[in-house]
Amino acid sequence: MDGFDVQAIGFVAPALIVDWKIEASALGPVFGAGLFGMLVGSMLLTMLADRLGRRPVLIAATGLFSICMLATAEAHSLSQLALLRFATGFGIGGVMGNAVALASEYSPQRQRASLLMCVSCGFTGGAIAGGLISAVMIPWGGWQSVFVVGGIIPLFIALVMYWRLPESLQFLALQRRDPEKLVQLLRKIAPDVDLIRGQHLAQADQVRKRGSPAMLFRDGRSPMTLLLWVVSFANLLNLFFLANWLPLLATRMGFGSSTAVLMGSTLQAGGLIGALVMGPLLDRFGFYRVLIPLFFIAGFVVAAIGQSALPIYVLYLVIFTAGICVVGAQPALNALASTLYPTEIRATGVGWSLGIGRAGAIVGPVVAAQLIGLNWSSQALFLAAGVPALLSCFTILALARVVRNRTLANPEG
Repeated sequence: MDGFDVQAIGFVAPALIVDWKIEASALGPVFGAGLFGMLVGSMLLTMLADRLGRRPVLIAATGLFSICMLATAEAHSLSQLALLRFATGFGIGGVMGNAVALASEYSPQRQRASLLMCVSCGFTGGAIAGGLISAVMIPWGGWQSVFVVGGIIPLFIALVMYWRLPESLQFLALQRRDPEKLVQLLRKIAPDVDLIRGQHLAQADQVRKRGSPAMLFRDGRSPMTLLLWVVSFANLLNLFFLANWLPLLATRMGFGSSTAVLMGSTLQAGGLIGALVMGPLLDRFGFYRVLIPLFFIAGFVVAAIGQSALPIYVLYLVIFTAGICVVGAQPALNALASTLYPTEIRATGVGWSLGIGRAGAIVGPVVAAQLIGLNWSSQALFLAAGVPALLSCFTILALARVVRNRTLANPEG
């Protein structure tokens, strides 16, 4: 539902423009407010989760963006809409990083990447489903109905999470505040293990300061953290450039509007399928052996999208491959981030990586708009978009070396 709600404003934009009789450019600040809210939420709410726990922050963040989505259906001005989109984005920003951290801490090592990819690709699935739902809902109930659906469903999910979602075992072990709750959860996972009341439960992590971004740069983590931020920034820049501008640039290349929309859907479908297929590969071969060649391929296929001389079936294949390599790679980066940090700062590490990436998500479409204003051709724009993908490739290569050297120097992490 976070994927649905992030894309909701894009789904309703055409109907909103007609209803409010405004120019399309007037929605620019509204789009930006939502992305900026996600940036802030990713950074602040994940820090809070490393102090208070994944469970309460996840439930509160989901409840917040649910209520804000419902309130957006009653917005009557652009200023109200922008404020509500910021608040919605703030709540959504607290979901992905904490969900990935919590799932990581419950996943067995041999299946961790696959399970985290499944969790993360729900975002892409929500974006795809949202377009289909909006196409049905807007003619029936107006643009407001999309926000009502996008608010009611996650509100129900928040209630279910309050009832059923467990706290992280590792977080509870670190806190040592509720040993009985920890024993109850452990018995569900390992009912055959005899747990004695008052028994000491050991964990590998040593707590110093929870939820602090400064911890991301201590104990030799600075190069690792900065490289992770660079690749997250570059990939989300590319992802949002393609998601926002591919249909429009396709029409500039001479394709019809229906073909342009289908190309955008092909990109997202490639991302969803790529994420699901990539999980087992990551478990078997590791993150770096998969992501390095993936981003290398991305650099070329993204650049090739602008080649209008390609046969249409080849162009669809190129776009589908770009979806696998760019959209599908983002859940892998989220999963990778969760493996690089200890429990005490895991949510902060994932959240700040996503937050820096959100800055790229803002920069990509804005820079593309400026270049279009300078009369850059579609071919030149896609060639330029291939550069961040290649940058991601070389950054992941450098990250692999840094992590390997750090592991050799400090085997205990």
